[in-house]
Amino acid sequence: MKIRMRRPALIAAAFTATLSLALSGCSGSDSDAVNAQGFPETLTLAAIPAENSTDLKASYEPLIKVLEKETGSKVEFVQASDYAGVVEGMIAGNVDLAFFGPFAYVVAGINGADITPVGAVIKNKGAKPGYQSYGLARSDASAITGLKDFAGKKVCFVDPSSTSGFLYPTAGLIEAGVIKSGTEADISAGMSPIYAGGHDSSALAVAHGDCDTGFAFDTMVDKTMIDKGDLKAGELKTVWKSEMIAGSVFAANNALGTTAVDKLKALFVDKVNVESLQSAGYCTGDACRITDERAWGFVPVADADYSGVRKVCTVTGSEKCKG
Repeated sequence: MKIRMRRPALIAAAFTATLSLALSGCSGSDSDAVNAQGFPETLTLAAIPAENSTDLKASYEPLIKVLEKETGSKVEFVQASDYAGVVEGMIAGNVDLAFFGPFAYVVAGINGADITPVGAVIKNKGAKPGYQSYGLARSDASAITGLKDFAGKKVCFVDPSSTSGFLYPTAGLIEAGVIKSGTEADISAGMSPIYAGGHDSSALAVAHGDCDTGFAFDTMVDKTMIDKGDLKAGELKTVWKSEMIAGSVFAANNALGTTAVDKLKALFVDKVNVESLQSAGYCTGDACRITDERAWGFVPVADADYSGVRKVCTVTGSEKCKG
């Protein structure tokens, strides 16, 4: 299978411009009118797919239903092309609520988005939020046993604003001595970087030989793609694992007001989980999903929980970490 991949220089301008147009004027947070629950008549919810998807909204339907019931607002869902566009939408006040990877959440703040985290995703009930980035190679690639062997190879990253698909991998590559920093120039000097666009696309590119090595987050490789039949167990090997990364997070635009943001915090922790959604009749079985990450639900989260991501930004010197 051949996938369409993107070189670094092509990414930000094309997708950010497209998304900015799509989001302009959508948000309800810039209106003084609020309903009886203290929310605008329309809430704009934005997200990007963790895997290739033509209908990301379907994965968010249970969440959309509970949001509309509990806030009294009409939820307008926007499937974004990349993290940069969602960040820009938040800053412009055209997005009220968004699902961010940890890196994108930090970058949003660095660039001036006035947002509050309202819940961090957990995979299973009782679990702690967090996940790992995997460095991948084909199982039959005997010469590739660690990140040091990524030097000079065609390497698939996910997106330049992806936490586990770019930021933590570049920190690992620096530590392994493959690259000097996380700048585009230094990465290109150490290897041939390719941006696959999704975690599943990155893993599949490695499996099918489009990339020699690549990166994706743990659950996508260990469970999601195997359950879907996209990967066979043992087809890829994990030659590197990152430290635990703070969980992906929903963040609210503070333009909604303190009262509304606090209500969203309580809503995500108390009612946005598989058990509550099924009990309320919003979904059943496999259709009862929170995001396309197949999460169980959410736990409380604070901005300080993302200090580790900010530290990795400092280590890598990535241009994407700068405002």
